[in-house]
Amino acid sequence: METGVEPKDIGQNPEYTGRLEYHGDKEKDCTLRITDLRERDSATYKFRFTTDQTRGRYYGDPGVTLSVTALQVKVTPSHRSQWKTLTCRTTSCPLTGNPTYIWYKNGQIVTEKTSTYSVLPNDKDSYSCAVKGHEDLHSPAVCVQDQRCSRVTYTKRRMCVIKGSTVDISCTYVSYYYTTSSFWFRSDKSTPEDLTTDPGYTGRVEYAGEMERGRSTLRITNLREKDSAEYKFIFNTQTSRWGYSFPGTTLTVTDLQVKVTPATEAGKRTLTCSTTCTLTDNPTYIWYKNGTIVKEGTSSLYSDYFSDADSYSCTVKGHEDLHSPAVCQNCWSVTYNHQKICALKGSTVELTCSYTYPRGYTVTTTFWFTEWGTGVEPEDLVQDPEYAGRLEYHRVKNKDCTLRITDLRERDSATYWFRILTYQTGGKYYGSPGVTLSVTGLQVKVTGEHQDKTLTCITSCTLTDNPTYIWYKNGHKVKEDTSSLYPDSFSDADSYSCVVKGHEDLHSPAVCKNCWSVTYTHQKICALKGSTVNISCSYTYPSYHEIKKAFWFTKWSGMDAEDLSSVPGYEGHRVPWGYGE
Repeated sequence: METGVEPKDIGQNPEYTGRLEYHGDKEKDCTLRITDLRERDSATYKFRFTTDQTRGRYYGDPGVTLSVTALQVKVTPSHRSQWKTLTCRTTSCPLTGNPTYIWYKNGQIVTEKTSTYSVLPNDKDSYSCAVKGHEDLHSPAVCVQDQRCSRVTYTKRRMCVIKGSTVDISCTYVSYYYTTSSFWFRSDKSTPEDLTTDPGYTGRVEYAGEMERGRSTLRITNLREKDSAEYKFIFNTQTSRWGYSFPGTTLTVTDLQVKVTPATEAGKRTLTCSTTCTLTDNPTYIWYKNGTIVKEGTSSLYSDYFSDADSYSCTVKGHEDLHSPAVCQNCWSVTYNHQKICALKGSTVELTCSYTYPRGYTVTTTFWFTEWGTGVEPEDLVQDPEYAGRLEYHRVKNKDCTLRITDLRERDSATYWFRILTYQTGGKYYGSPGVTLSVTGLQVKVTGEHQDKTLTCITSCTLTDNPTYIWYKNGHKVKEDTSSLYPDSFSDADSYSCVVKGHEDLHSPAVCKNCWSVTYTHQKICALKGSTVNISCSYTYPSYHEIKKAFWFTKWSGMDAEDLSSVPGYEGHRVPWGYGE
């Protein structure tokens, strides 16, 4: 502690964000709880208290010296010929108390005893240890005989990452036997399930660098809070499955929030860019005041003199599109309910937000926009002919700014911002970071060999709100599930398509090899009364069939459909079939 300088509460230190709690359970109890200990937490901790009296302050010496250590297994020859002695030891200090040690062989518990364990080794076995009560904190696995034993080692055991961002979870592995397959899974599943087949991760998971021998990386994009879990890697050999017993990497997904401390006597306030866990890799924080950057640094704190009319938000460098909600008392702000949305082509989407503005201002206009040139006022989307007849400002309450877009097109994919204009000079504002909308169609992807194939209903982005998929075979519904996969035995004469529940009119194109299918160029058309319209499609049929008749119809009673060209009301209208002309 520096002489003449008042010590700082470690609760304000960003290194401890989300890991610190003053846990006193009775008067004059000063218990400090630190979770998820790191080696850099090693320090001497002292308790400080102040009173309302002049010079009424005190701290206690000598404090508590905390040493944080890891476990490792040391291998030494035994006095018994081929036997080896394993010692579970700490890297920097002896553990407090008399812990019980747990020994693992190939990830499976073999004994609970003291810190030493004698084994008769072979080439393929690996060993690790843990302390009872901390079974999730294994030592790294070691080989006893040579370095070819099977094992999995994770690059990081814990990770804390921002909601909406991308994370890479990596491990290295060694297999004594030839590896036949491998995948990542969540440990909270009853049986290991390849994440690439999990509908909750559709379009968001890939194995990056999977071909690199002895290393695997799981990449998850557009992270959600429910992605928080322990992730493990498995590899299969011709004789066994490896990896599921070893502790993996625990991922915590957090959002950003701004916390405000009460003003000091001098009028200063401190803002904290807070998270539910300590972000991985010592991030750089960026602070915004009224939408403009005012500070960039490794500290999550920002102290200054603030007026009630100012709004503040924070983000992390490299993730500038993932702002915290703005905080203020009497200020400009726009808070978007979702900053990223993926919706189906042809469907309807709502972009929702709420807004505030300073007292004394009178709002004249509010609108949404997607483009803004330097020095040019953005234009209300309602004025854009691309959105004619498809836009609605759907306010359900005061200061609600919901935008509804119908009949979505892929070119609607853009970032949408909300704009506020008032009577007062300088009284205008738009909210960052906006809402990024991605519009996607449905496609059926076919994998597998021979008749045993797996169909996947794929999109170019991960659909919002965990959809339910419906599968059709030759136009008939055969499956409804949250999984986007449909495995089965298929013949070349069958056609398959998929759709999302609630959007049954928005089928994917049908896929097949030698089958019946009709694919419509447009599934929805709006045309002027009195004009001419082309409604087009393409079709396939089995090669052993010969077409005798082809026509369009609008009604089907369950018997044979009626050719539209013979229906009263269409007399004199030319109906070009595109076949037999």
